[in-house]
Amino acid sequence: RKKMELLLLLIIYLCTINSVKTHSVSRPNIILLMADDLGIGDLGCYGNRTLRTPNIDRLAEEGVALTQHIAASPLCTPSRAAFLTGRYPVRSGMAAFSRIGVFLFSASSGGLPSEEITFSKLLKQKGYATALIGKWHLGMNCESSNDFCHHPHSHGFDYFYGLPVTNFRDCKPGQGSVFLKGVQNALVNPIQITGIALVSLVIAQYIGLLKVPFQALGFFLLIITISLVVLIFFFYHFRHLNCFLMRDHQIIQQPLSYENLTQRLTKEAMQFIGRNTDVPFLLVLSYLHVHTALYASENFKGKSNHGLYGDAVEEMDWSVGQVLDVLEKHSLSDKTLVYFTSDQGAHVEEISSAGEVHGGCNGIYKGGKSTNWEGGIRVPGLLRWPGVIQAGAYIDEPTSNMDIFPTIVKLADAQLPSDRIIDGHDLLPLLQGKVTRSKHEFLFHYCNAYLNAVRWHPGNSDSVWKVFFFTPNFSPEDSNGCYDSHVCFCHGGFITRHDPPLLFDLSRDPEENVPLTPETESRFYEILRVVHQAVDNHTRSLHAVPNQLSWDNLLWKPWLQLCCSSLFQSCYCDYESGGSPLEVHS
Repeated sequence: RKKMELLLLLIIYLCTINSVKTHSVSRPNIILLMADDLGIGDLGCYGNRTLRTPNIDRLAEEGVALTQHIAASPLCTPSRAAFLTGRYPVRSGMAAFSRIGVFLFSASSGGLPSEEITFSKLLKQKGYATALIGKWHLGMNCESSNDFCHHPHSHGFDYFYGLPVTNFRDCKPGQGSVFLKGVQNALVNPIQITGIALVSLVIAQYIGLLKVPFQALGFFLLIITISLVVLIFFFYHFRHLNCFLMRDHQIIQQPLSYENLTQRLTKEAMQFIGRNTDVPFLLVLSYLHVHTALYASENFKGKSNHGLYGDAVEEMDWSVGQVLDVLEKHSLSDKTLVYFTSDQGAHVEEISSAGEVHGGCNGIYKGGKSTNWEGGIRVPGLLRWPGVIQAGAYIDEPTSNMDIFPTIVKLADAQLPSDRIIDGHDLLPLLQGKVTRSKHEFLFHYCNAYLNAVRWHPGNSDSVWKVFFFTPNFSPEDSNGCYDSHVCFCHGGFITRHDPPLLFDLSRDPEENVPLTPETESRFYEILRVVHQAVDNHTRSLHAVPNQLSWDNLLWKPWLQLCCSSLFQSCYCDYESGGSPLEVHS
């Protein structure tokens, strides 16, 4: 009988221990920190020795650093769509077939479709308080200026404080223009053709070769005049129309002021945490750093060894430290999973009009933002959860920013959607050291909506094969980017197609310097055969969906324009100034 009692006590004890462990990894707070255009080589924990990032590095020391963490796209809009949904952006229509792969205007009609299920929607359903602070860049309105069909509120965020689009050079006076060169190039030919056609019509009318009704000629001139006036108005007022700050559905600063901006975003994040110490919360803090236009507050300006770019990185690191400190203040560190990443690699072509480098460092990796070379998609991946995941571990398995979706949905005790393919995989077993292999045998790398490359990590090998079907044409040829066009494009004369495809083994050649050949790799054709089969299987899993980045969805639509006063008053308001800035100790 005593043996039975002891056995019963042992079973009860083991069940209790198990339930405590299960409880400890269930329904944690979630903080997701996303930088913009940050290079993996910009952080100390990934080898940088000249920029000071002690707070971000602390996440690596106290958690896990993923060294082959891959963005689902090398551009902002599709990468962020994949991050929120756990799905390749081509599945949601958030990958473009045209040259432009991101939203440029606040009054575009495209955006993350309401049918998509985001992790914020699922966590909100499970009782989480949810907030997005910072950059959104996934659309705003569909048919009217107040339907907010693509707004963060429509995708599961209770609270929004930030920018509906992104940070442009055009948003900050004196920082140049992203659009000017492109608009000039795009308009020169149409204006020349229109001018020649108009002069030809007038001459033909004058000498009697053609009879054109003066009303038709007048109407033609009127249309051209109106179009030019609208275009000039739009670009003259670009800053007011596209660079503004919102709180929920209300514009609170138009145009955006950069003064103490990171401090304001950080203060909002800290206050959100403080308001929700007694309930589980999801906070997505989406930094404007280090997308151009670069900026830094007075406490950080001129303090780094890398000009304004370095100042911005170090200010962002300060902000991360503030978030970690407020968790400690409320005794929430052990109850909170913190994740830090970038939406894609550094924008290497960013150089100011004064010649200062405004783009970051992708370490040893080739290329950068807008390309699927490793420099464009291999991003920081840092996760910390004291007592639950490993501390000080570096994991070199292929992982994706799409993996955050299933990871946190499972932690919140929510169910993964069963009516659609989720391309991400739960990271927790890898982070806890329970498994040593990633579940990603294949990762598909898209340049906009075009399948550009495939990564294959065979289960019986340490090799990571990467196959390129086409590569961007760098300009100048011997450079590391597309400096002539500011970003690389995905089709036509901007790329070189490869038949057979280029093959690299990233485990031996992470710099992607030397393509393998049938002479240097005996399994060359076998590897290509397996990859082509994987592409066929993947392609069959895709379904036609509306293209959210079509020209129609990208164009500025005046009736969708958000404006806190009126268009005739230049859309001006400022309900932010006068607020007390957060104290900074740099």
